[in-house]
Amino acid sequence: MESGPAIFAGTAFALFGGALLLWTTVRVRQGEPVALGVAPRAAAAFAGLAGAAFLVLGVWCFGRL
Repeated sequence: MESGPAIFAGTAFALFGGALLLWTTVRVRQGEPVALGVAPRAAAAFAGLAGAAFLVLGVWCFGRL
C-alpha cells in the first residue's frame, strides 16, 4: 500500500530532474540565458545541480520500494 506514493513521487522527481537537465543543456548549447537577470554560469550551475538533485531524489524514492 505504501509503494503507490513512492512510485508517484519517484516518477515526478525523476521526470522533473531529467527535464530540467535537458532544458538547461539545450539553453546553454544554444547560447540562450538559463535565467533572466542572473549570470549565465551561475544560473546554469544552479539549474544543473537542482536537476541532478531531483534525479537523485527520484532514484532514492524508487530505492525505497
